[in-house]
Amino acid sequence: MTVRRGPRLSLEEMSPWLVEVADPAAPLSWSAVFGNDQPVEIEVGFGKGLFLLTASAECPEVNFLGIEIERKYALYAATRVAKRSLPNVKLAWADAREFLRDRVPASSVQAVHVYFPDPWWKKRHHKRRVFTEEFAASCQRILIPGGRLFVVTDVEDYMAMVRETLARFPALVELPPPAEKSPKHDLDYLTNFERKFRQQGKPIYRATYCKTPSNLPNP
Repeated sequence: MTVRRGPRLSLEEMSPWLVEVADPAAPLSWSAVFGNDQPVEIEVGFGKGLFLLTASAECPEVNFLGIEIERKYALYAATRVAKRSLPNVKLAWADAREFLRDRVPASSVQAVHVYFPDPWWKKRHHKRRVFTEEFAASCQRILIPGGRLFVVTDVEDYMAMVRETLARFPALVELPPPAEKSPKHDLDYLTNFERKFRQQGKPIYRATYCKTPSNLPNP
């Protein structure tokens, strides 16, 4: 596939890959968003879009929606996706906490990916963290039975907070840790952050949760 080089594309050129976030908020129809009924996975905070680029190419039978609160990264990744004309990727510039709560239908997503979220170190900034109890409740609600929640961070305390939060949601059960994958080339990483941290020799903390196929009510 030929990838067009050059500056960022215009909004008009990127528009086929952008999900309109309009008011009033209402649940999306995935078949309307993607034009098909393939399973859907969501990445929260996609940054420069490395995971979406690689995962969508490796799994063309899966639709990927990325949500990013930083406009500059949303437009940067949208340019990368549009230049590759990836048919199974859509991007939304939005607060993921609100997007998952208000716009994603219940039991409609097979996986949620949260990779290297901003830890917001200062206590007064903790309220800005994406991983809150409300966010965890949204993940439990939107995942299909057997769906997965993947969390990766380089901050041990953040992972401890994630596990403490998810312990309050019995329908989300932590799975055994996956085997560490050795990257085969420079793009064989989840994200740009993972590439940087692993090349620096920093520890990476991973957790995978499965929504149990039970009769537990969605919060």
